[in-house]
Amino acid sequence: MKFITCILCFLLISFAAKAQVTPKNNSEMGYTLTENDSILNDTIELAEIIISKEKLDPEAQKQFLILQNRVYKVYPYARLAAMRLTALNEGMARLKTSREKKKYFKIVEDYLNNEFEARLKKLSRKQGQILIKLIHRQTGITTYDLIKNLKSGFKAFVSNTTANMFDISLKRQYKPFEVNEDYLIETILVRAFESGRLYYQKPANPIDYSTLALHWEGMAKALNKK
Repeated sequence: MKFITCILCFLLISFAAKAQVTPKNNSEMGYTLTENDSILNDTIELAEIIISKEKLDPEAQKQFLILQNRVYKVYPYARLAAMRLTALNEGMARLKTSREKKKYFKIVEDYLNNEFEARLKKLSRKQGQILIKLIHRQTGITTYDLIKNLKSGFKAFVSNTTANMFDISLKRQYKPFEVNEDYLIETILVRAFESGRLYYQKPANPIDYSTLALHWEGMAKALNKK
């Protein structure tokens, strides 16, 4: 997983950007970044389940809890990536020469490797897949394109090819209206924001959760009729 560690460290950009968030009145918000998956077994794959008004069966509940734990673990990294990307772009915009930008970027990259590499190495393959989706949710750009824009097209191609060997596509997008798992992730995030479990950060492309929920309720009804 070292390749994905380097890639994700690369995305957590700039030294000390301050986020503009809307936290709840709760003194224990956020998530401990160094915590491992501890709910049940991380090797269980999430099946295609749909949350509706009906109660989930025990197996579906178990799988949902596993997904919830993974989202809690990696969302703070995606949120931080969006903050750092904004800070890096602002910093780069103030520099005039390519040499200044290259030097600045190198300093940032070295700092982030030292700061986050150990933490990101602890992520599982499934957590890495979810993180890639959430980075797209928060920045509006795939991890592949972020690397392509900041490094080079060839670097992005090599990184994505290597990632595919571990079943992690850096081109993966967040599509809650199309992918059932992404809908479940959005459900988990909405609940976590409302309870103060996670800090809220506006996604790159705002999602109307009411519309999303109705969409999947319709999908569930259509499946039940078959």
